[in-house]
Amino acid sequence: MKANGKGPFTGRNYLVVGASSGIGKATAHGLLEGGATVYAWNRRDDPDLAARGICQARVDVTQSIEAASVDLPGELHGLVYAPGTINLASFKRLSLETFREDLEINFLGAVRTLQILQDHLLAAGASSDASVVFFSTVAVARGMAFHASVAAAKGAIEGFARSMAAEYAQRRVRFNVIAPSLTDTPLAAHLLGSEKKAQAAAERHPLRRTGAPDDIARAVLFLLDPANSWITGQILGVDGGLGTLM
Repeated sequence: MKANGKGPFTGRNYLVVGASSGIGKATAHGLLEGGATVYAWNRRDDPDLAARGICQARVDVTQSIEAASVDLPGELHGLVYAPGTINLASFKRLSLETFREDLEINFLGAVRTLQILQDHLLAAGASSDASVVFFSTVAVARGMAFHASVAAAKGAIEGFARSMAAEYAQRRVRFNVIAPSLTDTPLAAHLLGSEKKAQAAAERHPLRRTGAPDDIARAVLFLLDPANSWITGQILGVDGGLGTLM
């Protein structure tokens, strides 16, 4: 569905993978408010997205996803890949299966999605431009105990995005990555599930709070906006200062 009126995304098509909650949902809402035609791939249908008229397809990024692409327009001006995991444990307790799960969802799912959608993005690049946004974590650059599995998977995303940015730059398809810190989403509920946990997490950040989905979504929208089309190959920390400040 396309929102009424004019905005920075009017006349442009965007797909959000993982739009049923958290950062993905906030991004889908922001795109719609900015005039975009928005498509969503989720593991389950979301009544709120349906009520807003967003076209949804049920997609599991760990499985074959090619069939879902037939309902997309020929030109796709932006892709946001939002699925993720938070498997935190000491290295001694991490199984190979956990490493595989994190790689499958955070990295290989993104690769699989891009393989299917690259022609849609290149078509948009040929006529104007296209923008792809992936997600990493502050733990990749900062180094954090108990983050070995997820940091490895997200580190793969950072390297992949920079390689794709170099490969597709002349075809006007941009790739950037947002590296958040802890954000109040359903995925992080087990880390913020009590007032004590939430307060302790907030105090670890220089800005003394954890992130909200809209904090991250605003950064996503900035990178998707065609007005910012001279930005590619970047890792943008949106982390309350945790990645750079003591």
